[in-house]
Amino acid sequence: MNYAEIKYYDIANGLGVRTSLFVSGCTHRCKGCFNQIAWDFQYGNEFTEETMEKILDSCKPGYIKGLSLLGGEPLEPENQEGLLPLVREFKKRFPQKDIWCYTGYTYETDLLDPKGRAHCQATDELLTCIDVLVDGEFIQEEADITLKFRGSRNQRVMKLHGENGPELLFSD
Repeated sequence: MNYAEIKYYDIANGLGVRTSLFVSGCTHRCKGCFNQIAWDFQYGNEFTEETMEKILDSCKPGYIKGLSLLGGEPLEPENQEGLLPLVREFKKRFPQKDIWCYTGYTYETDLLDPKGRAHCQATDELLTCIDVLVDGEFIQEEADITLKFRGSRNQRVMKLHGENGPELLFSD
């Protein structure tokens, strides 16, 4: 797996101050995408053990609320295997912090369903580690800059592990 960028002290991609990892590779190719350069799976740098440790180290301070996964597309099946060790270790070291994940895939049909187009061997475990999922492809015709933590009205911000299962965080 490759990554396009790591943003330390990011306040735009989830609640609070976060470390954000932008992975490389995306097959959605959304019209109006803000990060087209990361569509190429070979773009950027190789994600290594050293990269993982730098990310985890950056999450140590108490003011860091969590980790955000973006892209490209973090939930492309090709990227899920590469992210699984990171999210496992993050949850082990920082059980009080959260993981946000931005995906163009849809939770119920593409990820949760074993026959979904993004479901693979790593998906179920990966989803147990993700606290907040922003799902749905960016649709330029539904773009709205007033939305919290998403770019178009079709996208949802869901807390995956609520008391009654997944629940929407923002309904604006």
